[in-house]
Amino acid sequence: MAFPATRLRRLRKTAVLRALVRETTLGPSHLIYPMFVVHGSDTRTPIASMPGIDHLSIGHAVEEAGEAAALGVAGVMLFGLPASKDEQGSGAWDEEGVVQLATRAIKAAHPDLFVVTDVCLCEYTSHGHCGVLRSDGVVDNDQTLELLARTAVAQVLAGADALAPSDMMDGRVGALRAALDEENLTETPIIAHSAKYASAFYGPFREAADSAPAHGDRRGYQMDPANADEAVREAQLDADEGADVLMVKPALPYLDVIRRVKESTRLPVAAYNVSGEYAMMKAAAAAGLLDERAAVLEALTGIRRAGADIVITYHAKDVAKWLK
Repeated sequence: MAFPATRLRRLRKTAVLRALVRETTLGPSHLIYPMFVVHGSDTRTPIASMPGIDHLSIGHAVEEAGEAAALGVAGVMLFGLPASKDEQGSGAWDEEGVVQLATRAIKAAHPDLFVVTDVCLCEYTSHGHCGVLRSDGVVDNDQTLELLARTAVAQVLAGADALAPSDMMDGRVGALRAALDEENLTETPIIAHSAKYASAFYGPFREAADSAPAHGDRRGYQMDPANADEAVREAQLDADEGADVLMVKPALPYLDVIRRVKESTRLPVAAYNVSGEYAMMKAAAAAGLLDERAAVLEALTGIRRAGADIVITYHAKDVAKWLK
């Protein structure tokens, strides 16, 4: 006697039913595409550690953003490489800084595209740390907050739709919110890097952004990968200071943290599928070890299933094309 089909097997029988009962969805509207913008008139330089990702001058950044928008990707996130660096990272808040110039150009060409800007000093400081250093080489938290606030205001005045502070200084969400309120920029949302781990998966990004610390490391202000309760506390602190979205970074090694932050705060959660995660997929696919399309879609679906409302990923354009 044949074993009768179970209800679950019957629901899996056709593609239509599988789609109708799918618990987790993944689409271009869930994705934000990070881009690296540089000075120059006609520059598009491949980043060796991140196949398919380039350093883009303003014109090419506008073109790339337009392509993402046409594919239905929800938005772009801008990281800037200044023409020169200094101890304080003054290029971060310069009205003619590369991110501000790129933001103006992208919003002029694609006014409906959601533009998020990274708020941090690491790409702009000569020493590569995320804030101003004291004489003993330790980051001065409070002095850094003042410069981050200046950066945030400059980026919003240039047209940024949202800010993503990634510095992990104590109190920076409150400092940014106060600075924005003082300038009557009260409607700008903050997507806070709330649980940003001191991770080995940032290597390709640091090469791309030329932001590796010249000395020491960032473990004094980024989180220990062993800690999850701390992530929940950090996320709640950011929520209390006025963050609108809470981010977990990296994504794949921290799916449990994404779930815990979501369940603990009930706020929207973003997850950053970082450069090392991207590079691993690309390298494995290039070596013929896995099917890139299938693996990426599975990984990003897993991030969504863990509780991420937004996924920031360098695969965003590829995913949008695959899903079409």
